[in-house]
Amino acid sequence: MNDAQRRVVVVVVTGAGTGIGRATARAFSVDGAHVLAVGRRAAPLAETAAGHPLITPLTADVTAPDAPDRVVGAALHRYGRLDVLVNNAGIAGGGPLAELDEAAARRQLDTNLLAPVRLARATVAALADTRGVIVNVTTSVGQRAWPGSSVYAAGKAALDSLTRSWAVELAPRGIRVVAVAPGAIDTPIGAHQGLSPEQRAAVRRWQLAHTPLGRIGGPQDVAWAIRQLCDPAAGFVTGVVLPVDGGAVVG
Repeated sequence: MNDAQRRVVVVVVTGAGTGIGRATARAFSVDGAHVLAVGRRAAPLAETAAGHPLITPLTADVTAPDAPDRVVGAALHRYGRLDVLVNNAGIAGGGPLAELDEAAARRQLDTNLLAPVRLARATVAALADTRGVIVNVTTSVGQRAWPGSSVYAAGKAALDSLTRSWAVELAPRGIRVVAVAPGAIDTPIGAHQGLSPEQRAAVRRWQLAHTPLGRIGGPQDVAWAIRQLCDPAAGFVTGVVLPVDGGAVVG
């Protein structure tokens, strides 16, 4: 893409300290976009930005009441515009329904569903000015059953539904809304759940057995899909939920 074609200038990526968020922030920055990398922990954000001068870290908890205004305000104050919001921050967890911890379920829904709602709402005016894009990072699991992680899957499925509804609602304002639904991706999410190495290995075996392409994806696979959906060449694409899962949904 040459400078004349490039319209994506300023990108906000949440959950940018590790995994998909880190890969996405770097992919945009390599392509010349200015990136506000948002996350709860300063050290991982600094690692994300290392060697990438167009990435600016912002330490913030997306579930905090003031987070939307802080994030959008920081982008507009620093760059004067906003072109893309990538709602990537998320937490996993679960257990059988009979053992479900309500506090943990609330934390998941607050992070995975309500925080994207609040951030998207806060960005509408700025994105309308640039005819920008909202990208929701969901999960291919949201399109099938996932016993033991039902709240996680349900929250992500709800975000798929919001993607379609927002796409129609915001189209008159020139805003596109899309989602990317990763499958088995090599990220630290299992460790963040507190799973033991043995448990993580068992999950990987199950994922490999249910992924037709026979491998675990990398964060860069998802980052590529996000980047392509935000490209001006994808300007007629909205409301889509794109699986990046090695065929797991259809297998």
